[in-house]
Amino acid sequence: MFDINGWELLLLGVLAILVLGPERLPDYAAKLGRFVRQARGMADRAKQQLKEEMGPEFSDVDWRAYDPRQYDPRRIVREALSASPSEDVEPPAKPVSTPKTHDPSLPTPWDSEAT
Repeated sequence: MFDINGWELLLLGVLAILVLGPERLPDYAAKLGRFVRQARGMADRAKQQLKEEMGPEFSDVDWRAYDPRQYDPRRIVREALSASPSEDVEPPAKPVSTPKTHDPSLPTPWDSEAT
């Protein structure tokens, strides 16, 4: 989510020690812990409320079908390129219609409802 590696986390810890000082750091760490617990509890309550409101249909939903990671363009192109030519299906041919020509001696067609 935040894409923080170990070195960046260590650097943030050192900066927190320098900025907050060793006296106030335990208080802020406890506040952060309480905030994380509250946020986790709110998320769990929201999930439970959603399950109750959705009813039994909620458990029948295939959530993997809605996962945006399945639409990775690299995977789609790789699968399309690796498909054999026999799997390619040509679309059915559409009948060719002749364009209608307008006779200049006749008045231009007018649709009074189009304006």
